[in-house]
Amino acid sequence: MNKQLTRNRLIIVMVFAMSVIPFIIAWFLFQNPEWLETGTNRGKLISPPVATELQDWQGLDEFSVRHMSELKGRWVMVNLVSGPECKQQCQEAIHKTKQMRLMSNKDLTRIRRIVVFLTDIDLKNNKGLWQNDTRLLRARPSQQLSKKLLKIRNGNVPDGMLMIMDPLGNLMMEYEPGFNPYDVLKDLKKLLKISQIG
Repeated sequence: MNKQLTRNRLIIVMVFAMSVIPFIIAWFLFQNPEWLETGTNRGKLISPPVATELQDWQGLDEFSVRHMSELKGRWVMVNLVSGPECKQQCQEAIHKTKQMRLMSNKDLTRIRRIVVFLTDIDLKNNKGLWQNDTRLLRARPSQQLSKKLLKIRNGNVPDGMLMIMDPLGNLMMEYEPGFNPYDVLKDLKKLLKISQIG
């Protein structure tokens, strides 16, 4: 009789634990969201995404002005240059985006690249950045977009960082300077695979 009573109590305790423990775990994870792995992406999601308009990108040369409309409806790799000149890390980042676009194979036409200068830059002294890169767009952001970019980075935009913009013009991912191009390409290929808009 005692054994049967003990067994019944144990079953009741187990049923109670099985119904309460999941709620305790859910509450804990809700209170501590950093414990959750939220995805397989290698870049950092910009949350909420930052909306841009085509007029926010002001072309710096005739080619860029003529082709700026190509940003619309395409995935865009945005190289950011925060100083008056593009130093080695910045130049490497621009070269990496060129290689990544070429490695995207059949999706090549769905991707564009743009270098955005956050400060005034002497185009003549920096011509080496693009003289062999015939498809690279060069632009300066509008004042409103500059504020948004600074806000994303808490006022500190390092040279050589990369952002990904979706076909609707939303800046939605960022990568620190010195980013691994293969990691970015994996993220980009995933986005291209699931994208219904560009």
